[in-house]
Amino acid sequence: MVNFILQTGASVASLATNASDSLNNAVTTGIQTVGGAPEITETKISLIQMIMKGGPIMLPLAILLIVSIYILVERLLVIGKASKRNDNLIASLKEMIHSGNIANAITMCRNMNTPESTMIEQGVARIGQPTAEIRTAMDKSGTNEIGKLEKNLNVLNIIGRIAPMFGFIGTIIGVITIFYDISLAKTVEIEVISKGLYQKMVTSAGGLVVGVLAFVCYHWLNARIDKLAHRMEDAQIKFMDMLNEPSK
Repeated sequence: MVNFILQTGASVASLATNASDSLNNAVTTGIQTVGGAPEITETKISLIQMIMKGGPIMLPLAILLIVSIYILVERLLVIGKASKRNDNLIASLKEMIHSGNIANAITMCRNMNTPESTMIEQGVARIGQPTAEIRTAMDKSGTNEIGKLEKNLNVLNIIGRIAPMFGFIGTIIGVITIFYDISLAKTVEIEVISKGLYQKMVTSAGGLVVGVLAFVCYHWLNARIDKLAHRMEDAQIKFMDMLNEPSK
C-alpha cells in the first residue's frame, strides 16, 4: 500500500513537471514568434513624387501656377510703386499755381511719376480752360492709369476659372485608368486601382489649389487698385476745389 502511494505521488510529480516544461516551452515559443514577426516599415512619399502621380495633366497646372505667381509678384511691384503718395502735393501745387508758376507745377507732377500725379498734371496743363474740360481730361487720364495697373489681372481671373476644369479632366482620366486596369487584372484590389486613384485625387487637388490661389490674388490686387482709385478721386476733388479758390 505504501509502495502504491509512493508510486502514485511520483507519477503525479512527473506529470506536473512535464506540464510545467510544456507551458514554458509554449510561452518561449510564443515570445519568439512575436519577436520574430517581420517589422512593418513606414514608407513616406515626397510632395514631388505625389505630384508626379497626377500624370501629364499636372504639366498645364504647373504652367498656370507659375504664370499666376509671376503676375502676382509683377503687379505687386507695380502697384506698390504707384501707391507712393505725397500728402503735400496739392498744397505745393496751390502755391505754384496761384503764383503763376505753371511750368514748375507740371515738372513736379512729372517727377513724382505716379498715377495720381499724372492725372493732376493733365489738370494743371489745362488751367485757364473751362472747368468741365479740365475735369474730363483728368477723368480720362485717371481711367488710363487705372487700366495700366489692371494689366494682366484678367489672366488671373481666367486661371482661377480654368484650373479647376483641368483638375476635373484629370479626375476623368483617373477614373478611365481605374476601369481599364480593372478590365486587365479582372480584380478590384487596391494595387490595381491605386494608380488611377492617385491620378484622380492629385489632379483634383492640384486644380483646386491653383484655382483658389489665382482667385485670391485676382481679388486682392483689385482691392488694392480700388483703394488707389478712391485716393485719386479724392485728389481730383481737392485739385478742382483748389482751382476754384480765390488767389490771395
